[in-house]
Amino acid sequence: MKRRDFSVACGAVVAGSAFVQSTALAQGKSPESGVDYLSLDKRVTVDAPAGKIEIIEFFWYSCPHCHAFEPAFDAWSKRAPKDLVVRRIPVSFRDDFVPQQRLFYALEAMGLLDKLHAKVFAAIHTEKQNLTKGEAIVDWVAKQGVDKAKFLEQFNSFSVSAKATRGTQLQNAYKVEGVPALGVAGRFYTDGTLAKNMDRALQIVEFLAAGIRKGQ
Repeated sequence: MKRRDFSVACGAVVAGSAFVQSTALAQGKSPESGVDYLSLDKRVTVDAPAGKIEIIEFFWYSCPHCHAFEPAFDAWSKRAPKDLVVRRIPVSFRDDFVPQQRLFYALEAMGLLDKLHAKVFAAIHTEKQNLTKGEAIVDWVAKQGVDKAKFLEQFNSFSVSAKATRGTQLQNAYKVEGVPALGVAGRFYTDGTLAKNMDRALQIVEFLAAGIRKGQ
């Protein structure tokens, strides 16, 4: 979803594009900077250790396109080369996005992302639950068998607040215009609009990572 679409109720999602092979890459046409991806004017500080390539997925739990992309991205991240450090960053284009940012980072702090990350998407998009406000989020998490007091402590913690702030800074540094979107090594950015679909966006990420390995 593009930034301008977030205030509008979203209907159909991008169906199937995450599984369609890119004809351009299959035929050997290399992705072009400024066309298929953007080269950042100013490099973004990465958290990956030396010798590793940081890949960031920018997402929003309430975005139907992020929900549609999640299974493909999750599968890709699990088979990604070991020199790729894959991270997820929840965006905050508006103040009312912050509760879901805090949800992600609180789950991360409690080691619950593997168990509940996909379930958050399902609750919102399949079960049609409204998880935009803190109280509803806390109640939903408690219903998943999580200690409510411990989750609240993390949800309201300084460390989660700091991570949310950092996430917003990264989103702005990469000049994210819509989600889902992908950042590469603090140097490159692509999304479904540039790449034409998110499967091709992942192939572009692999192309850029290969160039980085060669010192390009």
